[in-house]
Amino acid sequence: MSAALFPEPDGSGLPGDGWGAGEGMPQGLYVTAPAEDLSLEGFGQNGRADTMAPGPLLAMVLDTVAGPDGAGLAGLSDDQLVGFLSGARRMESRLAWAKMAALGEFASRPRREDFAADEIAAAFNLSWLSAAEEIGYAQAVARRLPVTFAALAAGKIDPVHVKIIEDRTSILSDEDAALADEILAGAAQAKTYAELRRAASRLVLRLDPEAVRKSKEKARREARVRAFREESGNAGISGRELPSVEVLASMQHVEERARALREAGVPGTWEELKVRATLDLLQERDSRPASGEAPASGGGEDTSGPDSPGSGGPGSGGPGSGGPGPGIVGPSVGALVSITVPHTVLGGDTGPPGEVAGFGILDHADTRDLIAAAARNPATRWCLTTLHPDGTATAHACAAGSHPWPSAPGPPGQGPPGKGPPGKAPPGRTGHGPPGPVTLRGLMELLGITRLTPVIRGSCHHASAEDRYRPSRNLAHLIRVRNTTCTAPGCGRRATACDLDHTDPHHHGGRTCECNLAPQCRHHHRCKQAEGWRLEQPEPGVLVWHTPAGRTYTTTPTQYAV
Repeated sequence: MSAALFPEPDGSGLPGDGWGAGEGMPQGLYVTAPAEDLSLEGFGQNGRADTMAPGPLLAMVLDTVAGPDGAGLAGLSDDQLVGFLSGARRMESRLAWAKMAALGEFASRPRREDFAADEIAAAFNLSWLSAAEEIGYAQAVARRLPVTFAALAAGKIDPVHVKIIEDRTSILSDEDAALADEILAGAAQAKTYAELRRAASRLVLRLDPEAVRKSKEKARREARVRAFREESGNAGISGRELPSVEVLASMQHVEERARALREAGVPGTWEELKVRATLDLLQERDSRPASGEAPASGGGEDTSGPDSPGSGGPGSGGPGSGGPGPGIVGPSVGALVSITVPHTVLGGDTGPPGEVAGFGILDHADTRDLIAAAARNPATRWCLTTLHPDGTATAHACAAGSHPWPSAPGPPGQGPPGKGPPGKAPPGRTGHGPPGPVTLRGLMELLGITRLTPVIRGSCHHASAEDRYRPSRNLAHLIRVRNTTCTAPGCGRRATACDLDHTDPHHHGGRTCECNLAPQCRHHHRCKQAEGWRLEQPEPGVLVWHTPAGRTYTTTPTQYAV
């Protein structure tokens, strides 16, 4: 079929007899498409319209199907409507590319270099600073990130992906930015925004750790704490560009005080108690009732604070987690520290960076500082995970009790400090000066670990199956190191804050085994149980989600940075 992009004299919008005999087809722009491109079936998963590149044809198909007032959308099945949305998103990316390309072209034309932003601002009711920022951003992406820019034009990524890549790579040289451009443009096509931020942070740190260090030091010189007015009329306090370990230790101190308020009978939800604890600490006061005094009434009880057994990670609390005490240099952070092998970050500035659940990526120096801070806290527990070549977990074990981290040889600040005897290197580390990587055997000896338990992949023989509903601590750890986040597509909630759900319900005979357990946040746990949803785990750690629209999405075990 052929469709004109302007109306015919008879108002039909399609070429026909209305042009009159002998006049022929008028000049204009036409789009010719096979009839099957306009079928609703083409919007099904992997159909022609579902995979069509953004451009005039896709725009025409979307507009034709929707109709002038969107009434045509009611005739689409759930699967087809998801395909329509996918097409609309690809067109959104294409239009974002067109806008950025036009801004760059406009600003590059003669006599416009200095005041292009003013012209754009006047045309679109923007401040010139906002217009200048948009122009500068468009030019930077087009010049430094051509692969990312092309992926946006092709509808393979969306504008937020582009913004993340540009923001993370802005500190790199043009040469390093070109390397990052190709890698991240491809990675963005299969990652959520949060996953892309983490991947980009890791890559930038690997390409130029010195640039990351200088950027961090420059930003830290602009550290600030300020009070501000919320839109609601309330107020807020924010601190920016503060030392990572100090912030983690401070938040743990806030949670310890909030926990103490709750134990003293002070009413309120967990978040309300954290607010009161923060204000108490800032003003050097104590809201706990005096002995014999009844706590103030009001507020509801909330037991969802991060102190449930096995929650782990910074914020899990414990004795001495309220900050540094007499004779201790630096903060103290109670944590569940999971060391992965490769683990070169422990002894140098190479290898993958550290990551704190719920906080984000740490560079190598902050990672070592956090390990040292964790070693000062008796509540800290240590786990060890070895990796396959593809970065997935292969085996795991947890150390019993607390373990101070020995001092490394060489000048202060080189290697992870701790409470061990001065100058004594941990097993597997020899020599003086900057320490090298700790061996796997040395780590096991240091932590008192005698054996590692395999993480099952592929066929499961149910060797770790348990005759109980709630998995043991050991089995729970195997599941959570295999899948470190909620296993729903796109969900980044950390596994320690998720339910360990039986894929096949336990009360219907489902095993408490690696092949039938997976982390799911409470929201996706409910989602899985909703009408029209179905979940399968064909092999341990591989989850296949079937949606009510008839589409399927697969998530796989976590790939650690290696």
